[in-house]
Amino acid sequence: MSNFKSAVYSITRNKCPRCHQGDFFLEKNPYKLSRFDKMYKRCSVCNEDFERETGYYYGAMYLSYGITVVFGVLVFTVMCALLNFDSTTFLIVFAILQISLMPIFYRVSRLSWINIFVKYNANFVPLPKKKEEAIISEF
Repeated sequence: MSNFKSAVYSITRNKCPRCHQGDFFLEKNPYKLSRFDKMYKRCSVCNEDFERETGYYYGAMYLSYGITVVFGVLVFTVMCALLNFDSTTFLIVFAILQISLMPIFYRVSRLSWINIFVKYNANFVPLPKKKEEAIISEF
């Protein structure tokens, strides 16, 4: 199984979960904070619907929470247990790291959530494109 067929490829490369060719988020750089959360409504290659239904991405919040907890435990273990830092220093460092990594956690959780339900299909048939309409999702 090549990397191209895995969900990890779609998540790390910001690609459509079905065809792994079209982009998921409008902006490739997650640190362009004015647009880091803007995503396409549909894939430009296979026409996969990224806005499946109202509230679809609520599950991604739970994934984001889990990622944050795991990240917090790792930072705590490294800082307090291994490096003998105190808890106040941990809280300050963790807050700074959490805020700075929030755009990445946001994207990873959304892409992971849609990859749970949409599987890669190497034999997809591209649908005819409609005239260019507003393809950017406003969240």
